[in-house]
Amino acid sequence: MQRKDFIKSLGILAATSLSSNVIGNTFKVNSNSLKIKKGLGFWMIKEELSLLDKFKLVKDLGFDGIEFNSPLDLPLKELLEARDKTGVEIPSTVNKDHWGKPISDPDPAIRQFTIDSMARSLEQTKELGGDTVLLVPGVVSDTVSYKTAYDNALDSIRKMIPHAEKTGVKIALENVWNNFILSPIEAKDFLDKIDHPLVGWYFDLGNILRYGWPDHWLEVLGDKVFKLHVKEYSKKIMNEQGLGKGFNVELTQGDVNWSQVMKTIKNINYKGQYMTLEVNGGDRTVLKKLSDQLDTIIKS
Repeated sequence: MQRKDFIKSLGILAATSLSSNVIGNTFKVNSNSLKIKKGLGFWMIKEELSLLDKFKLVKDLGFDGIEFNSPLDLPLKELLEARDKTGVEIPSTVNKDHWGKPISDPDPAIRQFTIDSMARSLEQTKELGGDTVLLVPGVVSDTVSYKTAYDNALDSIRKMIPHAEKTGVKIALENVWNNFILSPIEAKDFLDKIDHPLVGWYFDLGNILRYGWPDHWLEVLGDKVFKLHVKEYSKKIMNEQGLGKGFNVELTQGDVNWSQVMKTIKNINYKGQYMTLEVNGGDRTVLKKLSDQLDTIIKS
């Protein structure tokens, strides 16, 4: 399919999808209001329960969706049954191979492994009713130069696009501590080089505090922000105890300016619906507290 024809068909599908979302769900975005759905990672649920009962717990605690790793380690049929019985959505998945076998690696066999893995992730995410797969775009190290990582990442993502087009599921690149794509301008330029409506950004609001501010990135990336991960970060703890320790802070008690984040999300007319927690989870009590904290963030 020619790219212009694909974009045209995508627009028709998007219009149809948007109409059903507005009619069937509470999700609504306009210049005056922004309705957000609440998600969390499946790994955060640390209760000894059946899969169905975990879905029920999530529903009881006020969450709308659960994010899974993919390709799946759980039976697809059981996931679909739990989803349908509870109404809890599976809006997105996280590819599980992008760190161990990065698409920036000099070895073409390693890159191909994760390209194939992403193809399965995209297919399974479609079957689950989701619309996005998270992908780390590359890793720079003392053995992998920035140029090598950049060129290989671009090439690998372009090879994934036919799979995204086949499924209609988006590829969303996440900002992580990978020494790669360190500014919003560079991120936007990277996406512009790919230039495809199904490739955008899964923006992590906490990861960015090490070297930037969330609202700066949101402003530049605009409608290329497909999904949002929520976590907190404290520069004070980072400076006193070390980089990784900066995450050891309660939501709303760190350095993320949540009111500015929410203002900017509204300004860019964020259409990804979900703000998904990616923090240390726990039992029912811990998850209820996190749900309440996410409510506070959304209302800020």
